[in-house]
Amino acid sequence: MTFKPLHDRVLVRRIEGEAKTAGGLIIPDSAKEKPAEGVVVACGEGARKDSGELIEMAVKAGDRILFGKWSGTEVQINGEELLIMKESDILGIMSDDKAAKAA
Repeated sequence: MTFKPLHDRVLVRRIEGEAKTAGGLIIPDSAKEKPAEGVVVACGEGARKDSGELIEMAVKAGDRILFGKWSGTEVQINGEELLIMKESDILGIMSDDKAAKAA
């Protein structure tokens, strides 16, 4: 089954954080917080102004993003737990540091 979000909604797969602290301690699953980082799986076409003009999405499939801690609605699609959220819940797009330094 495929899923395409409507309007300005985005389908996101969470990226799991590290299971160890900087000091090497292993964090049990019960003590971990849900990560606020993810990868965009699919996006809608964008929101519409009152005039009907389309406002393009700032994110695209494959973008690595940060989002608010309480953002989105958890859904199960093809047995995988994903999030559906509005584009406005996304705080920013993360990029590779190497590519940013080269620019």
